[in-house]
Amino acid sequence: QVQLVESGGGLVQTGGSLRLSCATSGRTFIFSNYAMGWFRQAPGKEREFVAAISWSGGSTHYADSVKGRFTISRDNAKNTVYLQMNSLKPEDTAVYYCAARRFTIATGESDYNYWGQGTQVTVSS
Repeated sequence: QVQLVESGGGLVQTGGSLRLSCATSGRTFIFSNYAMGWFRQAPGKEREFVAAISWSGGSTHYADSVKGRFTISRDNAKNTVYLQMNSLKPEDTAVYYCAARRFTIATGESDYNYWGQGTQVTVSS
């Protein structure tokens, strides 16, 4: 059984920062074999891609809306992926989800096999 557990969400003012974490576990889940992604879903909207990182951490990809403000990283020794979010805007308010797929980066929701339950990020104006 694979588990992805997000943490680090909360309420922050415009221009502030948050760091999300996604801890993974599972008897047969080898974290270093998986690319990791972050997605978000705002109220009344569809879930959208935010960022992804390859299994090695050597490649990353970002949505245009967060490029230059968000940074995805991973620690394969801790089986954890992070999302550093700076210069937050009210439009970043959403539930943020981490997801896993084998090896290579993808931006489509259906490309990912495992999902966490999400963590709420609220940016006040």
